Amino acid sequence: MFTQISVFARIFNCSSIAYGSRTPVQKVQRKSRRKLPTISTYPREWQEHCLKSGYDRLDPSVRVSPSQSSPLLWDHAYKDPNTTEKERRILDEAKEFGLKTGVTIPLLGRWGTFPTMSFVQTETSGLSKFAVTNLRLAALAFHVEVERCLVLNADLPSLTVREKECISWVVQGKSSWDIGSILGISPNTVDFHVKRVMNKLGAVNRMVAAMEAEQLGLIEPQFWLL
Repeated sequence: MFTQISVFARIFNCSSIAYGSRTPVQKVQRKSRRKLPTISTYPREWQEHCLKSGYDRLDPSVRVSPSQSSPLLWDHAYKDPNTTEKERRILDEAKEFGLKTGVTIPLLGRWGTFPTMSFVQTETSGLSKFAVTNLRLAALAFHVEVERCLVLNADLPSLTVREKECISWVVQGKSSWDIGSILGISPNTVDFHVKRVMNKLGAVNRMVAAMEAEQLGLIEPQFWLL
């Protein structure tokens, strides 16, 4: 699919694209099970330059924050008064390697990741709103497929009926005492089953385990009563 996206991007004169997470997967996840790939068609010379210079990303658009949802045009970022001199220097260096201008698209990531996808031109013609809209849709489609494959290929553990019952109530914010009263078991027994779920998912606390179990389809989606 990455090849198909690359071909599609060429319609808008984007010869290079890159996809990956802006921040490392948090320790609450098992990297072998759900680690977002990093894929790039940036020039090899630029990639080597980034490694030599100690840049944490091959993507020159370093200003994308986890809270940003709109595409970031590199030309706009360069002119932004909030852009630092270091960030402008990286963009200038990228141009020397043929990465003239582009757009970085933030994507909604699961499991504590903040992925982006960038489309880059080797010329300075720029990207129209029409181009950015279409590239954004392509990036979203690719990202959804990546996450779907990660879930399908995950070495998912199995939960017992009691473990599913306990962790399902954790999602709704119930304490061990509450869950024990609902299920007719002791709070200590609830803790035992919840800890087993945490161990199976490699989670650091019960709420993280509950959210992972729900995201992976190990329990039915829970709905909060407001």
